[in-house]
Amino acid sequence: MTEAPALRPAAGRGPGLERCHGSRLSVEDGALVLRARGRTRRVPVGDGGVARAVFVDAAPADAGRDDPGRPDAWGEVRLQDRDGAQVARIPLGDWLPEAPALPERAVQGEQLLERTGVAGLLKAAGVPLHVARDRNDPRAGSGKGGVSLGPGPAFPLWYWCVRGVAGTLWFSAFTVVVFSDTVPGRLVLLLALTALCGPVARLVLRAWTRLRAGRRRMTVLERVTPDPAPGSGATVRFLRDTEVRVQDRDLVLRDLGGQEYWFARTGAHAVTRLVKVLDGTGRPVGAELRGPGEQVRAVFPWDLWFGGADGADGWSRLCGVPGLAVSERRLGGKRTWPKGPVLGTGLLPRTGRDARRMARFPGTAAGVSSTAVMAFGNLFSVIQGVRVADTAPGPAAVAVAAGALGLVLQTVPYAVHELRGRLVLDRTAAERTTNEEARR
Repeated sequence: MTEAPALRPAAGRGPGLERCHGSRLSVEDGALVLRARGRTRRVPVGDGGVARAVFVDAAPADAGRDDPGRPDAWGEVRLQDRDGAQVARIPLGDWLPEAPALPERAVQGEQLLERTGVAGLLKAAGVPLHVARDRNDPRAGSGKGGVSLGPGPAFPLWYWCVRGVAGTLWFSAFTVVVFSDTVPGRLVLLLALTALCGPVARLVLRAWTRLRAGRRRMTVLERVTPDPAPGSGATVRFLRDTEVRVQDRDLVLRDLGGQEYWFARTGAHAVTRLVKVLDGTGRPVGAELRGPGEQVRAVFPWDLWFGGADGADGWSRLCGVPGLAVSERRLGGKRTWPKGPVLGTGLLPRTGRDARRMARFPGTAAGVSSTAVMAFGNLFSVIQGVRVADTAPGPAAVAVAAGALGLVLQTVPYAVHELRGRLVLDRTAAERTTNEEARR
């Protein structure tokens, strides 16, 4: 089976899984075609379009200070016309599946171009590719202009619109309330209802994400789940959520946070080899999934994945994946494995607290700050409702109820998540089995 080169996005979870399933950058009919969240963008190649590409293999000057997780810290490919004007750009961090699991710029240069598939994509398009090690290189141009060929945001547009409009109205009402001696009841009502929009929108997003996930249709050829050795510390959550899924065009690694890493099974950037790693005594310590240039894309620690009683079955099924060449290698001397940062070493968090943080429903870039602002907004609604209770009892009652409801909508999901994790999911599988046997 042959397939036109197509890039896979960086790993995502929650609403971000939409990108993994549907966002692709490929070459079709003499153009670079981006499909992301139901929209299609075409960038012509050749006369009147992209004539050359320059890979700027350098992080921004402020990378690591303001926003250490920015995709553009990995560098970008600038697509230029024959006159050197920028037509589009490809942020490489957006198209490296394992980027969220690696330190910034852990992979650079030609290796990064091969892993993402950009090198094969541009070759198929007939676009010559140059490398600039410095952002001041004349070939790199100014970096301004053109469209960004990224997979799109993790959160849907409607969510940002709701949060943006409600946030603007809330801040306007909040400013008037703070700097006014007398507060109209209708203004307090507006303040409370806009503050309630944040928690409600987040719950709707949860439901929307679950509904969309249920509607996805995937052709799954094989599914391999971990079978850990006794004493490995594997938790109920780890056994429930972690898996390798072999699909018709992709090989997908899913972690216990629900994050999925999608690797192509065909094309120049496909994963093509499965290597069993043995220590000096011949005991297996793990397996490596390799891609172009023998680069290690992911590892599977043996005790966690295949150390149990049925581990041999899982290993044989993984070895039977079409297109994967299987081999062995032995570590020499006192060499450690794996060497360097790689996807797969942190799939089982060290503590239950870390596991619950990984598995929590994803937030926006604002993170905890967004939740704190929403909580403050709802608490402020309760306070202002009490304040105008004598002059405007109707709006005051609604404001107090809306503020209290907003606090409940934020507190309950968090409490359920924490309690379920502490009592069930983040306990070791052996501990839960022992408790169940004791109850019998």
